Amino acid sequence: MNDHSTEQPAETVARLRATFRSGRTQPVEWRTAQLRRLREMLTTHGADLAEALHADLGKSSTEAFRTEIDFTIREIDHTLEHLADWLRPEPAPVPAHLGADATARTQYDPLGVVLVIAPWNYPVQLLLTPLLGALASGNAVVVKPSEMAPATSAALARLLPRHLDTDAVAVVEGAVPETTALLAERFDHIFYTGNGTVGRIVMRAAAEHLTPVTLELGGKSPAFVDRGADLSVVADRLVRGKFLNAGQTCVAPDYVLTDPETARALEPEFARAVEAVFGADPQSSREFGRIVNERHFDRLGSLLGSGRTVTGGHTDRATKYIAPTVLADVDPKAPVMQEEIFGPILPVVTVADLDEAIAFINDRDKPLALYAFTESDHTRERLAAETSSGGLGFGLPLAHLTVSDLPFGGVGESGMGSYHGRYSIETFSHRKAVLSKPLG
Repeated sequence: MNDHSTEQPAETVARLRATFRSGRTQPVEWRTAQLRRLREMLTTHGADLAEALHADLGKSSTEAFRTEIDFTIREIDHTLEHLADWLRPEPAPVPAHLGADATARTQYDPLGVVLVIAPWNYPVQLLLTPLLGALASGNAVVVKPSEMAPATSAALARLLPRHLDTDAVAVVEGAVPETTALLAERFDHIFYTGNGTVGRIVMRAAAEHLTPVTLELGGKSPAFVDRGADLSVVADRLVRGKFLNAGQTCVAPDYVLTDPETARALEPEFARAVEAVFGADPQSSREFGRIVNERHFDRLGSLLGSGRTVTGGHTDRATKYIAPTVLADVDPKAPVMQEEIFGPILPVVTVADLDEAIAFINDRDKPLALYAFTESDHTRERLAAETSSGGLGFGLPLAHLTVSDLPFGGVGESGMGSYHGRYSIETFSHRKAVLSKPLG
């Protein structure tokens, strides 16, 4: 294994581009070998990565494997099983004026050198899942782990070069200066997961080279609770979805929309569900994480006064702990409703009915996800037809992103482009049109 640790970004990109142009990454055999090596890294060093995730975010080993390590392994396995079929050229009908001997097809071509910029909240999964899609598509890849998860960044920078082709995959650690230097280079695709502010910076940099981008952003994902829903089940599923990773999940339910009567009935159910999942003292629970840093802790702490506390509200700055908190009587103009929360605070906002809920959702930026708890087919049909979101989940939050055959991505302010499964091949490839007509 060669040591490329002293390379400048321009040298790294040039080296990887030379590898790509040599044709080395094109064969399916090379691609599948890289995926198998990546899988081996995860199975061999899963405990090391889980330890790093605990150091950065307080994640339990159970959560680290379920949401990051095993999640990525399943995505690798799904890709290995179907890659040959996904890459198979697809014939296209040819119009009669071109003659009966003309043929047409589409084929997937790798793009070249791809840049993947990962966030800190799921620093393993959200770096490796785009990476495996880019490798499966036959690209060379530069990956940039998040400096806000330093233990995980260091672990990935140590492990990836041991397992993958270092002439085709490079890890660049660092913060804003290193990212800025990378963005000054010409890539063939940039895949960024994070917030809209940085997403705009990425797009501006990409525009200098007309580089296509995929932006996986976030936003305030609503959860609508219909009259008559089983509130015990609703509360349990919302608590598990919202407070996973201490609420630091881009597709977590950001706030609840429901009518006043249902909102009141939900309050004791939320308190019961929090205790059932995390115990009477969530601070001592091994399954409840911590806020990533003091800046985000202070930001979240300032939002706790946005409503009446139903459960939670306790904080400990020394350990960056914020209890799983539900707020009632929240005004839509309250601070907690002005930005994506990205933490363990769940506000409940009341609306008169479904019409007002749909209007409330549509008056705001398009969310990354919309969740609804209802047994009404009519309500489901209206939400599907009359709202726009990156994903739509009925009865269970977060679960749609675990289905490899569904595209995962946002719309509008919540992002552009999608990935997972065959949608990663579409993102990291060019579908080329090929027409053939004999000279005779």
